[in-house]
Amino acid sequence: MNIPKTMSTQHPDNVHVPFFAEDSVLGGEDEIQEAFYAYSHLNCHEQMWDFEGKEVDNFVVKKLLSKNEIFFKKNKLGQDLRLTFRVPNPEVEKAEAKILLETLESIPRSFDAAKLFYKQDIAPVFEVILPMSKNAEELNRIYYYYKDMVAGKQQRNLNGNDMTIAEWIGEFKPETINVIPLFEDKEDLLRAHEVVKKFLKGKHMSYQRVFLARSDPAVNYGSLSAVLLNKIALQRLQKTSKELGIPLYPILGAGSAPFRGNLRPQTVERMILGYPSVHTYTIQSSFKFDHQPEDVRKAIEHINNHESGEAIEIDEPRALEIIERYSAEYRKQVKKLASVINKISPFVPKRRKRKLHIGLFGYSRDMDGIRLPRAITFTAALYSIGIPPELLGLNAITPEDKSFINSVYTNFEYDLRDPLRYTNIRSPFMPPEVEQSIRPLMEHTESDAYHAQLIHLMCKGLQENVHDELKTQILEAARIRGYLG
Repeated sequence: MNIPKTMSTQHPDNVHVPFFAEDSVLGGEDEIQEAFYAYSHLNCHEQMWDFEGKEVDNFVVKKLLSKNEIFFKKNKLGQDLRLTFRVPNPEVEKAEAKILLETLESIPRSFDAAKLFYKQDIAPVFEVILPMSKNAEELNRIYYYYKDMVAGKQQRNLNGNDMTIAEWIGEFKPETINVIPLFEDKEDLLRAHEVVKKFLKGKHMSYQRVFLARSDPAVNYGSLSAVLLNKIALQRLQKTSKELGIPLYPILGAGSAPFRGNLRPQTVERMILGYPSVHTYTIQSSFKFDHQPEDVRKAIEHINNHESGEAIEIDEPRALEIIERYSAEYRKQVKKLASVINKISPFVPKRRKRKLHIGLFGYSRDMDGIRLPRAITFTAALYSIGIPPELLGLNAITPEDKSFINSVYTNFEYDLRDPLRYTNIRSPFMPPEVEQSIRPLMEHTESDAYHAQLIHLMCKGLQENVHDELKTQILEAARIRGYLG
């Protein structure tokens, strides 16, 4: 089976509004059109469809097929292309728990729509992504709920000797689906291999996909920690794959801002070299809409043609020691900046109508109850006050650490170029220890003058509580960078 290498997502990190959108805030029909655009014009082989909010269209399969008949007759949804649902995690998102069940119940209906369209049995949806995955039990609940309660109910009688549900309503297919765990927290990333191993026990799977977050661990522990955690997880997953004799296909959830992964059309080669064992990369909104379409197509084609290989070997105890020390300093600095982050974040332009899922940072007991915005808004907020989040915590890194980091994370210094270029060393909110650690790096960096001017105006507005132009200025600065956050 062909496993997609590019997964278009609905992450709201774009500056520019796509040409097909009716509004700067995408939702409803815009997202149907976005999925078709990703498939047909950009050649993404998969679309992630996020069910974690209120205004999601759960007739997406029927609408895609009926509105784009010629394209989907030639490119079969479920065979040549994939649509993968991202469902709420009921263990965490209690208010949206029943959306999970509604989503699972919609899968056989989507199968019926595809069967009518193709005149053959093709499951357009057969995998779902579970965010904030923590253990195999969570995955099994979804796997067996679908198998036993959704598809499985077709053999039951409604009234003693009456007909079965299948005889009454029709067959429920597919009979099973698979669950892709999305690991987001530090401890969960470090035990991803154990969770996957336990989930696969007793099942006859020909392969398993595993999704590793890049943004949320960066918000929680710092960008450097997120990279090292991903590399440890990839090494452990590779070892587990060999032990089990089952291919594991990692998905990396990288965004355009360096803090969230630094995956843009111009960085795809570096990304593939940095994560050689990753099979699938997320193509988020900024990647799709903040660059020339031809550049986007070429970059996606490059990813589609790459062959994944062996994971980069990493000394795990050494990496974990750096993570602990660096993340402690990073979190200390985030606490100092939390007030201004929360003050500016409401002015960061919204790009999706849905309320995206709650961040892990709010659950961290050692953060003294500090609540922060989600990763994209968090990143945009810090760039907007001239303190890119990539630079926080760097004062904890020793020369010996740096030597080790460069050996396993070859893009480390490259990924600091943008943050340094868009730093305002004179920001009134700059923590002294951050200024001290980055000042030597700034000597070799040419700052963007217009971006610096916008930062000055935004900081002045925040200090004086004058917010009239803040939203416009945030967007203008993001336009210079080429990503919102």
